[in-house]
Amino acid sequence: MAISVFDLFKIGIGPSSSHTVGPMKAARTFVSGLRSEDLLSRVTHVRAELYGSLALTGKGHGSDTAVILGLMGHTPEGVDVDAVPRLVEGVRSDRRLFLGGPEGPAVDFDPAVDVDFRRRESLPDHPNGMRFLALDASGAEVAAKVYYSVGGGFVVDERAAGADRIKADDTVLPHPFSSAEELLELCEQTGMSISALMLANEQAFGRTPDQIREELLEIWTAMRQCVRRGVSTEGSLPGGLKVPRRAHRLYRQLGGNCDEHGLLAPTHVDPDPMRGSDWITLYALAVNEENAAGGRVVTAPTNGAAGIVPAVLHYYLHFSPGAGDEGVVRFMLTAAAIGILFKQNASISGAEVGCQGEVGSASSMAAAGLAEVLGGSPRRWRTRPRSRWSTTWG
Repeated sequence: MAISVFDLFKIGIGPSSSHTVGPMKAARTFVSGLRSEDLLSRVTHVRAELYGSLALTGKGHGSDTAVILGLMGHTPEGVDVDAVPRLVEGVRSDRRLFLGGPEGPAVDFDPAVDVDFRRRESLPDHPNGMRFLALDASGAEVAAKVYYSVGGGFVVDERAAGADRIKADDTVLPHPFSSAEELLELCEQTGMSISALMLANEQAFGRTPDQIREELLEIWTAMRQCVRRGVSTEGSLPGGLKVPRRAHRLYRQLGGNCDEHGLLAPTHVDPDPMRGSDWITLYALAVNEENAAGGRVVTAPTNGAAGIVPAVLHYYLHFSPGAGDEGVVRFMLTAAAIGILFKQNASISGAEVGCQGEVGSASSMAAAGLAEVLGGSPRRWRTRPRSRWSTTWG
């Protein structure tokens, strides 16, 4: 299995990679399948059934909204987050939508009925299961498809889910690894840093080094914009609890400003060495509040843990002499290597391993990225016979 850095870092919307981004992608994939099989003209009605964790917490995570947007052809990275309420309200009032976009057929779809939260049922291969149905004018089934949202915005169909949690990719990597031991061994054999090894692997997916750098910096721009929006927005988060936003107030208390990168930063050098922790907290909180509000975020590797990597990246740029874009690229490549290990060997899905699994993965990714850009290397210490405990950062 080959996983790209751009599988782990994806621009999307909140509040959940598995409960919002995944269902949107699945719904859009279902419609694309209808189009490729030349079935769209026969469809007059569509339905979506959500199972397991998607059914139990889908309302709070906007899974129904995600399904509507996906059926209309929107993507998590492309949809106008400010237009979402208007788009969804239009479908709710008309009880119809244009399947696949404005040029697609208008079909019956009443979200109150046609998004069926089956809270007492689960599908066999993963807690986040969903089934889409397309019906003709007589009510007969034109097509049906099962998908699983397996964490981090990854979506697989029932065939892939039955074999593995990761969508199969037969890309041949020059430096494949499936464990931390193998990753460190490769770095030692080649003399490469983790980021250099990842850059070589990433080129196997068809991107040049310049393209990889450009796309990673685009993702970084989305992270920065998310923080900026998070600290500039006041009021309460969506939902019945009316939880007040705190990032804006904390930003004012810290006396933040913009620097030459257009980022939020301290306005003066604070002698307190722990002040950086306050800023890391602010950056992460700003992202988390944007995610909770359904704003534009980057899965890193999930929405639930989306604040950690950008917060540590902001810290690197503001508190590390010589920090810059090249360091950001190296940071993200190294962080992705660690995320790949979690994705291959455990899980980044909150439905499988809980929120601690998401946050733990993101924290490990951020720690590895920061270690590399601050001068760490994956070389081994040989002070005692090699064992599974003898590998460390040098």
